[in-house]
Amino acid sequence: MSTARTNGRTRNRAAREAALIAAAGKLFASRGYEASTTREIAASADCAEGLIHRYFKGKSGLLLALIRLQVSQEVVDLSTKLPLATNIEDEILQLVNFEVDLMWDNREFLKIIIPRTVVDPTLGQVISRIGPAQRAKAISARLRRHPESRVLPDVELDALADSIGIVGFMYGFMRPVLLGHDRRRAKDMAMAIAKLLSRNFCYAVRDDLSSRNHLAKPA
Repeated sequence: MSTARTNGRTRNRAAREAALIAAAGKLFASRGYEASTTREIAASADCAEGLIHRYFKGKSGLLLALIRLQVSQEVVDLSTKLPLATNIEDEILQLVNFEVDLMWDNREFLKIIIPRTVVDPTLGQVISRIGPAQRAKAISARLRRHPESRVLPDVELDALADSIGIVGFMYGFMRPVLLGHDRRRAKDMAMAIAKLLSRNFCYAVRDDLSSRNHLAKPA
């Protein structure tokens, strides 16, 4: 088989996969996961229904592919749309602001996947690995680019990254979308928490510098 033909098939498959994922995302958002059928998804993507089972092992696999694509894009956006702040305190503030806005912008997508994790705990375990864990890893990597982060042990820096993601989810999605709280007030609360996290980090930096200066003084 020629290389050109193989590459053509690869491109065609990639295009069909992308079309099916895009169609699934639109239908899941408008009709819900349960109400959307593989036949409708295939028709919307102008593909054969059998390709969903061939490429994704069914509708649940298609949902996972949609989640992976979404998370990958979020990680890319974190790098390309958010310049690194000049210091880690401002970095914490802008990361929380970014996460809150991201969760709000993705509210329709989250409405799809969160109910599925209740019905299918196995799916929830997978999502936790490819969703929050990947974003937390990306956030942690950004924090480590700041020299001030060296005062924190790795476990505490990872905990800080997790906290930023949790605050974003709680105040960007849970409070305004599920609980019906005023979005502006929810975001204000998130930024207040971000300031607390930033302030506590400043204390940690000062304590570390104070300890080093004390140890450096001659007896």
